[in-house]
Amino acid sequence: MTRFLVVLTDVRPFAGPGRNERNCPERRRQVVGASSREAADRIAGAFMALGMVRAGRQRVKVIAVGRRFGGG
Repeated sequence: MTRFLVVLTDVRPFAGPGRNERNCPERRRQVVGASSREAADRIAGAFMALGMVRAGRQRVKVIAVGRRFGGG
């Protein structure tokens, strides 16, 4: 079963080409797990209503973790 993480991060200043989230990820403020894409989207929508996200100082990311195997 595919699970999802909804991550609220701080936006860092642009550091030029070669930016790599694996080597230098943005600072996480909140991480919430969800069991379906629909649930993850609802959580992300709530985060997007926050003032810091609307002002461009934080961002919301929905990340799929794991994979579905079999007939589902």
